Amino acid sequence: MSRKPELKGRAARLARLLPSGGTRGQAARAPFVLLVVVLLGGGLIGLLVLNSALSEGSFQLDDLTQQTKELTDEEQALQRDIDAYSAPQALQRRARELGMVPGGDPAFLDPDGTVKGSPSPAPAAATPLVLAPEALTATTGGPAAGTPAPYAEPSGPAPASSSTAATPTAAATPTPTPTPGR
Repeated sequence: MSRKPELKGRAARLARLLPSGGTRGQAARAPFVLLVVVLLGGGLIGLLVLNSALSEGSFQLDDLTQQTKELTDEEQALQRDIDAYSAPQALQRRARELGMVPGGDPAFLDPDGTVKGSPSPAPAAATPLVLAPEALTATTGGPAAGTPAPYAEPSGPAPASSSTAATPTAAATPTPTPTPGR
């Protein structure tokens, strides 16, 4: 009685198409399971490599962001220095240190060659703090007629008890100012 019932007609044809349950089904599952395990393992390894690459890129991005911030801070500090050096008060102070004076009234030339306005010379400056090298060589031979020499080079070693008239004073010694861009 444990016999299988026999199928007729359409059911019999369908039963012939389906494989019978036996060892053949077990053998077909092993390669499929192996393929699924290999695909899952490869996917996990791929995700691990991708995650490592993304985290490395994140670290590089952080380093570049920090470097950009430092360079931006340096640029702003340099811009502040440039602004300080190009401020009108700083330019005026440096010009006075160099012995420059404000100019007099200007005169303008028309295209036809006529002069407009009445020019006036710049006011005479006090003693300039810095002299051009030509002025120093001209004053070492002796002062010109009517031109006082603000500083004369000593011709020999000065005695220890000499007066300080020949040596520059602290007020006459120019203080070096930093030049922008160097």
